[in-house]
Amino acid sequence: MVLSKTASQSDVSVHSTFGSRYVRDSLPRFKLPDNSIPKEAAYQIINDELMLDGNPRLNLASFVTTWMEPECDKLIMAAINKNYVDMDEYPVTTELQNRCVNIIAHLFNAPLEDGQAAVGVGTVGSSEAIMLAGLAFKRKWQNKMKELGKPYDKPNIVTGANVQVCWEKFARYFEVELKEVKLRDGYYVMDPEKAVEIVDENTICVAAILGSTLNGEFEDVKLLNDLLLKKNKETGWDTPIHVDAASGGFIAPFLYPELEWDFRLPLVKSINVSGHKYGLVYAGIGWVVWRTKTDLPEELIFHINYLGADQPTFTLNFSKGSSQVIAQYYQLIRLGYEGYQNIMENCQENAMVLKQGLERTGRFNIISKDHGVPLVAFSLKDSTRHNEFEISETLRRFGWIVPAYTMPPDAQHVTVLRVVIREDFSRTLAERLVLDIEKVVHELDSLPARVTEKLAATAVMEEHPPAVVKKTAIQVQREITAAWRKLVADKKKTNGVC
Repeated sequence: MVLSKTASQSDVSVHSTFGSRYVRDSLPRFKLPDNSIPKEAAYQIINDELMLDGNPRLNLASFVTTWMEPECDKLIMAAINKNYVDMDEYPVTTELQNRCVNIIAHLFNAPLEDGQAAVGVGTVGSSEAIMLAGLAFKRKWQNKMKELGKPYDKPNIVTGANVQVCWEKFARYFEVELKEVKLRDGYYVMDPEKAVEIVDENTICVAAILGSTLNGEFEDVKLLNDLLLKKNKETGWDTPIHVDAASGGFIAPFLYPELEWDFRLPLVKSINVSGHKYGLVYAGIGWVVWRTKTDLPEELIFHINYLGADQPTFTLNFSKGSSQVIAQYYQLIRLGYEGYQNIMENCQENAMVLKQGLERTGRFNIISKDHGVPLVAFSLKDSTRHNEFEISETLRRFGWIVPAYTMPPDAQHVTVLRVVIREDFSRTLAERLVLDIEKVVHELDSLPARVTEKLAATAVMEEHPPAVVKKTAIQVQREITAAWRKLVADKKKTNGVC
């Protein structure tokens, strides 16, 4: 006779996860649960919810790397439990970071003698790198003004209005006035001449962008350097340049080796670059390098010994993982100059495929430049019926994440869509995206201009209740953009904040 028993509620070992109570009971979202749950159930619940995230490979809004070779994935997982800051315990990891700093410094033509070590540090990303570079400029400027017996309480920094938000964070967090050069129609990067015009004795540096987030364009660092040299000579100042090469630092040396933007220019004192963008590493690694040791004030470097040995440190955070540093070194030695050049050329060619496909539709103006970061920024030629925000929203049905956004002042009436071409974005995907964009445009054409027309009409009625005034194309575009931004903001309010 075969004996059997009924499993108890607590005997979870014989249940499948989907046959257990854990998939039907609601888990607390914002408070620690009272009881534990099996590891299989915890994994399944979290994994199921994560399925609702977008596909990283189809996230064309991001510059950040979404694919690496399996061999590098193994190295990352093997080092996942190493704290990078424990340099005495993990000396090889520290050595790999130093090698990366020197490789990048040479790539950027730092004036190093044979055997001379480069000055730089690995960071969590370019945001931290920019904070560190900005602090170095601020401290050097303060020291100089103190020596001259002049006020040192009102530093400023000159940038274009197209800078990434981390520059605004630096200015606000560290009490530096941000002097922005406004954009204009057809010119969406910082104008070097206008930038130099607003430089004064309190300017700690001028920040140039090698690869604008908005349209991928490289700013003219050479012209900025020449104009600033002339002004420094006339005024007796020594205003330096920082190059934010977050996106373009791993592109320009391989696609445009003759372009002078780096330490070949005498006023360029520091450069940051994102290893997790075109350095081809997963999110979490950036780099900042200085021209010489004198460009990084010694008083900003801390020395600690409570981890086993004297260790110099110049970071905003302390503990961080070692995996991304190791992954960066893997990519540098695995690919070499040849490999990086091949990948960047592929990205550029696929960007051209996408650009030409969009041009063939006859529906879009191309905002991006061929010379710069491999991306395509484009806008509708006619947005009176449907706009870029609708295209962005509808493309999500096909799995694509393509952002729509407005330009900064004084070009905020211009709305664009942007597709970033990364290493894992093939020609096949580029061609497929063009087909899906055409489908979306045709689908929107077949529908009444339901949302856009109503929102634009509402915006017009609020401003001019009784009279009907004929609007120019630019005015209509501005009204539509403003209405869509309001709609998106209202939708976010109803969704709540987590």
